[in-house]
Amino acid sequence: MKSFLLYILILFSVISCNKKKEVKFEAFSPEAFAYDIGDGWEVNATINVKGFEKKERDDETFVSLSYSIDLINPDGDSTKNIFSDLKEANEQEINDVQLEAQFELDNTSVQGKYSLLFNIKDNNSGKTTSAEAEFELEE
Repeated sequence: MKSFLLYILILFSVISCNKKKEVKFEAFSPEAFAYDIGDGWEVNATINVKGFEKKERDDETFVSLSYSIDLINPDGDSTKNIFSDLKEANEQEINDVQLEAQFELDNTSVQGKYSLLFNIKDNNSGKTTSAEAEFELEE
């Protein structure tokens, strides 16, 4: 009887150790900054994403992430989809992906704090997430 209980305890511990912890689909470490390019501003932004679903295609594992960025100016007005892109990667052991954006604002842009709203979709699972980054235009 004692050996039977011991086998059951060992079985439960083996089963619980083999379960992979599911990582939540989320965006983290957003960054944004702007450079004065004379007749306007160049805005650069990055964000990292983890917890996406990996799928098999042509004997390779791949991820597929669509993303767009909304710009919110200092007055609170927003420009939807100022930037959008698709990131696909086919590496087996990828755990997080960095998404990058680059776009220009003209010289009529108001000085002050701007926000970028990253809207990200995992095309393999259909899950979405978002995050925000701030930058400032100043002379």
